[in-house]
Amino acid sequence: MQYRRANVHGGCYFFTLVTERRRKLFINDTNVDLLRQAFRHVMDKRPFIMDAIVILPEHLHCIWTLPPDDSDFSTRWRLIKTWFTKHCDDKYKMKPNTSRLIKKEQVIWQRRYWEHVISDDLDFEHHVNYIHYNPVKHQYVNKPSDWRDSSIHQYIKLGIISDNWGMSDIYFPDTVGHE
Repeated sequence: MQYRRANVHGGCYFFTLVTERRRKLFINDTNVDLLRQAFRHVMDKRPFIMDAIVILPEHLHCIWTLPPDDSDFSTRWRLIKTWFTKHCDDKYKMKPNTSRLIKKEQVIWQRRYWEHVISDDLDFEHHVNYIHYNPVKHQYVNKPSDWRDSSIHQYIKLGIISDNWGMSDIYFPDTVGHE
């Protein structure tokens, strides 16, 4: 099957990445730190803006804005996933299934990921809110700011939202988010 990816130069994208078989790799602080290092390593070589992110035990959501002359998020994701896999302790790598064994893949991530082109300011706001509210949605915390591995803390520090944002249920349009 041929997958078609969005291709917008300087685009703003929402992503969801999931660990293989939804293994909870990111309950381990070392793995969260490695993921952050992977992002920094790739951003140094292939810049982009991380507009929002949340790292949950078995998946992550983020929004990136690419440089004006660039639409290549797929290479960035490949490099991030590869760097993380290379530096991750072997005990977190799963035994590959037959097709991945043939390709000599080390299995940490699901092969594919979800991307959505952010269409306008309202779509951006909905997706940022979705990202920040996700730990509450999954019942890890009662309020978004209680989740450590989230860009919500930057948004609070900048005065964009309050520390108590998300204390009541928030509903999103069907077009927002992907698990």
